[in-house]
Amino acid sequence: MSKWAVIYSSVTGNTKTVAEAMARASGGDLFNVNDNPPNLEQYEIVALGYWLKRGGPDPLMKNFLPTVHNARVVLFETHGTENGNEHAVTAFARAAYLLGAGCDIIGTFDCQGKVNPALIERRKQAGADDPHNSVDSVERWERASIHPDEDDLRRAAEFVEKVEQKLILRQKYTSAAPRFNR
Repeated sequence: MSKWAVIYSSVTGNTKTVAEAMARASGGDLFNVNDNPPNLEQYEIVALGYWLKRGGPDPLMKNFLPTVHNARVVLFETHGTENGNEHAVTAFARAAYLLGAGCDIIGTFDCQGKVNPALIERRKQAGADDPHNSVDSVERWERASIHPDEDDLRRAAEFVEKVEQKLILRQKYTSAAPRFNR
């Protein structure tokens, strides 16, 4: 297994829970982005997890992403929408854009998570004009309230295994895989 650093930002605990599952599955080191993670050159894979704010990484991770250079990166995110929807996919692109030079994104993982109750309350107070305050939104918040669940954590662990397998196959079948000076 590759040496992983799993770095996360979390407010409600959703992203932390997924990060812990990935760290367990990879045998990697777990860091809160607030704790100034160590020099990442010693890691073969850097997993970066965040919650979504306004369609992109949260502010703490948004500030951290540009400091990551020349790394094999996994991006993972938690959000109140359904897995794989356009909102989540666009957020991955926004995170990737913020990464420092020389990064190779080798996988992405998204997971529905509980929406911060304070945000739900603000949405409810915004009134009927707010597009995020509809019957559909309330139903989505209710569906999200039970995530991440055991199935999500199992998927996160399986994702780690798939990333490892991807690296093995990449090394086996291509000599053009990016090489990092470490």
